[in-house]
Amino acid sequence: MIIGGVQKNSMIDYPGKICCVLFLSGCNFKCPYCHNPQLVKCAPCESCISEAGIYDFLKERRSFLDGVVISGGEPTLHEDLPDLCRRLKHLGYPVKLDTNGSRPHALEFLIQQNLVDYIAMDIKTDPEHYGSLIKSNASTEDVFNSVGIIMESGLPYEFKTTCMRSLVDARAVDGIARTISGAKLYALQKLRTETVLDPEQFTVPEQRYHENDLLYFKSIADPWVESCIVR
Repeated sequence: MIIGGVQKNSMIDYPGKICCVLFLSGCNFKCPYCHNPQLVKCAPCESCISEAGIYDFLKERRSFLDGVVISGGEPTLHEDLPDLCRRLKHLGYPVKLDTNGSRPHALEFLIQQNLVDYIAMDIKTDPEHYGSLIKSNASTEDVFNSVGIIMESGLPYEFKTTCMRSLVDARAVDGIARTISGAKLYALQKLRTETVLDPEQFTVPEQRYHENDLLYFKSIADPWVESCIVR
């Protein structure tokens, strides 16, 4: 397990909870807007934190923290992710998982073993266009399967899309919304460009959408989901 970073406390990453965020190194996608570019390669780094150090920290913070978020990178790439979740649960922490939905079997195992309590899945663009826009060998079927597994899990969950012009437009939002039809929560996220994986894509043209554009996207998604928010 390669823990590439930790945010010791957050009030926004786990709904309704004060949480700690663990960032696992390694990802099978290379989204240009990724704001954790140092985590894309699944390799140890000087700033990596030991599991033992994380567990000691979380034991000391049990009176203050309400939960732990496992993010990345893509956490489901790690075969020992279930062990990490199990240890966190044994410490008394609810676990939220951030995932790109590319490994539905790993996701299903975590749910079946009651190792996660909340799931947030990133949907990068219309799943039908993953192969051309996200990664050449990205599986549309895996994305669809993960959506179904999450929605049928009985757990609290959310789907979210970062709105970058070259990846997301009105048609893409419509395709995503139809894919997650009936979902409890869909979040349209504003693009952050302070630190990104591929800076060259953010020179010209402007990749960020204005607030009114995002509200228009929300109006497209609203009929398909229980709640759509812009954040």
